[in-house]
Amino acid sequence: MATLTLEDLPDYLIKEIQQLAQQNNQSINEQIINLLQQAIQKPQPPLKFLISPETDPTWEKRREATSQILADIDKRRRLNPADFGLPDSTELLSEDRER
Repeated sequence: MATLTLEDLPDYLIKEIQQLAQQNNQSINEQIINLLQQAIQKPQPPLKFLISPETDPTWEKRREATSQILADIDKRRRLNPADFGLPDSTELLSEDRER
């Protein structure tokens, strides 16, 4: 392994590195290596979504329609499962937890 010598390192920087090393239960040398590794790590490419403007030509139209779709959903009448003879979801969850 190579040896690296740093000259004219500011006192405040040395103190901060010492504090970090102490917090992470590492030697100063280990902490500096850790900091250097973090600094040179390659940034990860941005996530590519399955549906995005780059992959779907209709994306912008569908995005614009979203607010109308959400408004339509809010206008729908709320249904009570008990009106149809269905059990309450809290009862079903309780049953599952008891298993």
